Amino acid sequence: MNLDIERLLEEKAPLIDKAIEKYIPRIFSKKALIFKVNPPKYAYNIEAINKAVAEPIWEFLDRGGKRWRPTLFLLICEALGKNPEEYVDYAIIPEVVHNGTLMIDDIEDASELRRGKPCTYKIYGLDVAVNAGNTMYYLPLLPLMENRQKIGTEKLAKVYEIYVQEMISLSLGQAMDIAWHKGLANADQIGEKEYLQMCAYKTGTLARMAAKIAAVLADADDELVEKLGHFAESIGVAFQIQDDVLDLTGEEFAEKKGGRGQDITEGKRTLMVIHTLKVSKAQDKRRLIEILKMHTSDQKLRDEAIAIMQKYGSIDYAKNFARKILEESWKNVEKLLPESEAKEKLNVFARFLIERKI
Repeated sequence: MNLDIERLLEEKAPLIDKAIEKYIPRIFSKKALIFKVNPPKYAYNIEAINKAVAEPIWEFLDRGGKRWRPTLFLLICEALGKNPEEYVDYAIIPEVVHNGTLMIDDIEDASELRRGKPCTYKIYGLDVAVNAGNTMYYLPLLPLMENRQKIGTEKLAKVYEIYVQEMISLSLGQAMDIAWHKGLANADQIGEKEYLQMCAYKTGTLARMAAKIAAVLADADDELVEKLGHFAESIGVAFQIQDDVLDLTGEEFAEKKGGRGQDITEGKRTLMVIHTLKVSKAQDKRRLIEILKMHTSDQKLRDEAIAIMQKYGSIDYAKNFARKILEESWKNVEKLLPESEAKEKLNVFARFLIERKI
């Protein structure tokens, strides 16, 4: 099962990258689509755009990534009876936005590495990285602008509304996450519901965006659009929980990020931390909070925090929690989708994302 999904992701990745390159070229010229839909009034300055937009964006994109959000987009189109090849250009929207958020996240978290290499701001500077990351929020909308007549006014309005709603949610989720690990809000009192809302905003958002835009473009009715969006949100939340688990336990995953427990260094309130603080003895609770507030890079201290969470079964608790929310949300869409190979693939795909090791 995992091999099939891994193969699917490997097959889709070059198609997605080719579509991204169509709208965000590696080297801009006067023929670039952006200048067709938004021509300059006075002059072209291609060199500046290539150095400060194209180069940092493609240096980042070429590092890889799972490309699972556009793959989810295409699977939903297929499950709704459409030919996914006709929707590849639109599938780039959540993927490019996602990579833009990572570029900005690394600045906000003062991270050193991303996908095994120095963060973009470390290579190009803060100014270039902030601007390039922000540009990635808007450049992938070019397929909508280019094909607006084909899409139609009503669908286009729905898609733009979904995009705006989800981008707002993304910022709210990031605000919650930052406020908690910087101590701007009372992080020690956070419960599961607050954590889940942060995840729904932050990580669930782009999966939900992918699913809802795909469903609208594939002619799903409003009820199905919403339920597919909720299912995809659950995938995103479960994916985040698994990311947090791997940060503590995954050797290969941790190696790419610079060691186990990067979330501990950042003082993040993950589901494992929240569960431990809820069920632990007073002494362990105090010690875990103390280590989180240190923002330490000392591996011994990070391992001590991990051991406290393991002591109370919090890592297994998080894994089971992720599986449960995914299973429950699948039940809501399973009966609304026609039986097909694509439907089964969609279910297997979602499960793969929360069982992965990297």
